[in-house]
Amino acid sequence: MTDTRAATAPQPSIGLALRSLLTADLQVMLRARQTFVLNLFVPLLILVVTSFAGSQQQGAAASQSRVALLGSAGFEIAMAITFGLIASALMGYSVTIARDREAGVFQRLRVAPVPTWAIMMSRLLVQFAAAVVTTIVVIVVGSIIHHVVFSAGAYLLIFAVAIFGAAMFLGIGQAIAGLIRSTTAVNAVGRVIYVVLILTGVLGSTGVLGHALQTVSNWSPVGALIIVFTGVLDLSSWSWAQTGAVLACAGYLVVFAGVGIRWFQWEAD
Repeated sequence: MTDTRAATAPQPSIGLALRSLLTADLQVMLRARQTFVLNLFVPLLILVVTSFAGSQQQGAAASQSRVALLGSAGFEIAMAITFGLIASALMGYSVTIARDREAGVFQRLRVAPVPTWAIMMSRLLVQFAAAVVTTIVVIVVGSIIHHVVFSAGAYLLIFAVAIFGAAMFLGIGQAIAGLIRSTTAVNAVGRVIYVVLILTGVLGSTGVLGHALQTVSNWSPVGALIIVFTGVLDLSSWSWAQTGAVLACAGYLVVFAGVGIRWFQWEAD
């Protein structure tokens, strides 16, 4: 009796598949002009604007006014990093996910010998890498502009908080892409949420809009992350406010990521 067995092609290893996905996703990100604008131009613009505003104020009273309005140099650097993270997640990542879904990219990838989790893991790793690059550039430029020097431990903590914040905002972006299928709608909703979070998180945290909104702002995703950033830049001032901000960010991450994973659709129809 002849043993006839169908020859099966060897399956690629998980590592090889993930490397291929990472290479492709990284190339797409580097070719996109929007990546530079969202990840680098926006936070650097914030640094320049805050520095220019400070240089226009002279004297002790003006200096105190600037601190009351914008906060310390650490606050301004934290704000710039946060701007870059949230812009990349809400107006970059979520829109890219929705656009690739409409174009059928996910459908083609799902029939390939690649685990489903690897498809999203590749995109998230690229986003985390972009967050690290953004943080490095902002810290270097911010330190030069504001003439501040942080310790090595502070730099490591800033990177850790940046990854944490990127995960939280990517969770929000994933939830938007999961609940909304249309690329146009995802883009519009992402921009609206971006503006709302920035206004409540940044303007609210300065106290310009009143004490009540400042309290609400401190518990918003943007406000909480800025509090964590400023906390790690001055560990001696760490208090329940910073601990509560960490817990708030963790809660946002779990809730929004859970929603985005649970209701995410791989197909546009």
